[in-house]
Amino acid sequence: MTDETLTATEIADLRCLAGMIVPASAKYNVPGADDDAIFADLLNSIERDTDHVRAALAALRERAGGSFADLDVGRRGEVAAGLRAEGGVPLAVLTRNVLLCYYRDARVLRSLGLEARPPFPGGHVVDQGDWSLLDQVRTRPPFWRAVP
Repeated sequence: MTDETLTATEIADLRCLAGMIVPASAKYNVPGADDDAIFADLLNSIERDTDHVRAALAALRERAGGSFADLDVGRRGEVAAGLRAEGGVPLAVLTRNVLLCYYRDARVLRSLGLEARPPFPGGHVVDQGDWSLLDQVRTRPPFWRAVP
């Protein structure tokens, strides 16, 4: 997804809301979800969820009576709390996207004591089990219908 997919107002509102969903923490030395790198990843990751994200941002703007990002901090908290209480699929999808992007950031992974790499191709060691347990499955006749 490119920045042209969302309007400038939607991007500003999304950034502000993302920072409220996962704020920065000095205690754990991690950025918030509104960090430049994390937010860029978010904008590039919501492709198939754009309609839900837009719907959640529209509900946010409606509650705010305009641009959410232009509100003072106290009013933002009230509006966000109201949206959270209302819930719904669009907000759940938006929140899921924010969290997915946040928890794949290398700084966040390191703060959790995890190696900042994908699980594969480095892979993880899996203990070998008893493959003979599958013998019954291998030898049984097919239970599906053949397709012509």
